[in-house]
Amino acid sequence: MIPFFKYQGAGNDFVMVDNRTTTYLTRKDTKAINWLCNRRFGIGGDGLILLQNHPDYDFEMVYFNADGTEGSLCGNGGRCTVAFAKQLGIINHKCTFWAIDGEHEATINTEGNWVELKMADLDTVHCNSDHYVLNTGSPHYIKYVDNVGQLDVFTEGGNIRNNATYKKEGINVNFIEPLENGFHIRTFERGVEDETLACGTGVTAAAISFALEHPEKATTLLKNGGIPAKAEGGDLKVRFVQHGTSFEDIWLCGPATFVYNGKIKI
Repeated sequence: MIPFFKYQGAGNDFVMVDNRTTTYLTRKDTKAINWLCNRRFGIGGDGLILLQNHPDYDFEMVYFNADGTEGSLCGNGGRCTVAFAKQLGIINHKCTFWAIDGEHEATINTEGNWVELKMADLDTVHCNSDHYVLNTGSPHYIKYVDNVGQLDVFTEGGNIRNNATYKKEGINVNFIEPLENGFHIRTFERGVEDETLACGTGVTAAAISFALEHPEKATTLLKNGGIPAKAEGGDLKVRFVQHGTSFEDIWLCGPATFVYNGKIKI
């Protein structure tokens, strides 16, 4: 019997397991994790996260894609893990934790439903004729489109993710439409192999591309607290300090909500 908790951040949902005192799952349990993330036969989620002890940090976050493979950084998953850690009494309002891409800082409000996560600095952005490619803890392909709400993200995103360039390693594909304040984003995620309602590292990558694509508007928004992002599952915000094509002090901000908890037999 595995005790689990379900969290979601802007519609990005995760199965959370407290792995500190009892080792319920390991990196070898690919099939079990895939089954637990299945929305028909398991619990259902865009991914599964193990919260584990770490000798030098408040905790360690180990993230798995829905297909059971260990993933690169998941921004919304990281924010939900911070909310989970607060619920478990591990942290109060601030923490540092370890993830696959290294150290992260985070803050969480008193109510425990708004989390701000510091991302790694970024100094490389590939600007192509009709898209951007950058890595914000996970690799992202950013393409600006009209009427993003009407786009067939599953087909268009899947075609890019599975083309000759990206098929082997995979890439997350984000379609962006600028708004009066910020942008509307929809994402096809590798590992899930479908559209997800939000993607934290994708929103971060999109906000950085927005600053390059619309510098004056981005500067104004950043002075007012950050660049708003409208995802299908909710609103997020990204703030950072820009030096040309380098970015530092990057923070992904948004809701992280407890949904329910229970036990499941595997």
